[in-house]
Amino acid sequence: MTTPPEEAGNKIVPSFSWDDIDTVLLDMDGTLLDRHFDDYFWEQYVPEHYSLLHDISVQEARKELLARYRSVENTLDWTDLDYWSRELGLDIPELKLRINHLIGVHPYVVEFLEYCLRQRKRLYLVTNAHARTLSIKLEKTSIGPWFDRIVCAGEVGLAKEEPAFWQRLEQMLLYDPKRTMLADDTEKVLDSARSYGMGFLIFVARPSSRKRVRYSTRYPSIDFFKELIPRHGPRM
Repeated sequence: MTTPPEEAGNKIVPSFSWDDIDTVLLDMDGTLLDRHFDDYFWEQYVPEHYSLLHDISVQEARKELLARYRSVENTLDWTDLDYWSRELGLDIPELKLRINHLIGVHPYVVEFLEYCLRQRKRLYLVTNAHARTLSIKLEKTSIGPWFDRIVCAGEVGLAKEEPAFWQRLEQMLLYDPKRTMLADDTEKVLDSARSYGMGFLIFVARPSSRKRVRYSTRYPSIDFFKELIPRHGPRM
């Protein structure tokens, strides 16, 4: 994807030393995995099935569902497949499995994970995704073995948008926040991590392969993870 010049000019380029980082926390959807799957699933595929169930147009179904999504955005309910199965009268996990061929890993993700392991960084996948969604995506992508541990927000009891999430996560994983990097495609998550005291924050500006790149005005941004792999030594 070609980035418009005006967008490229607004990019805050990451600048840090890997010597100052012990732990790397990585989001899943939109960060490691292409969010096109999720966008298509919730904005097109689910409305199509919901419209058939209620004998309404797809446009009406989409409008209703988008409003219902927004009402629980940034909460654990938003990613809870059991919640949506009950609310919508649809088997959401089964629908996800039907189109799991759309699940894909972003370019250069594996190379970045390999680099972190070579540098002996502690590597954790930290996601708001429901455990059943996580299972579907790990089976499809095989990225699970790269991580020291995988943590779902449901296990913590809060969504990542809540600053208290990071305090609980620290108690679980025993990391030093000042020597920890977090990469995520959601600014609200980075905001909560910053208020908690996270040392290094990276915004993933290309969460979906089908949408335009959008850089953060407050956080260092990357298009691809190769931008975090030094070419000549450990200093960025």
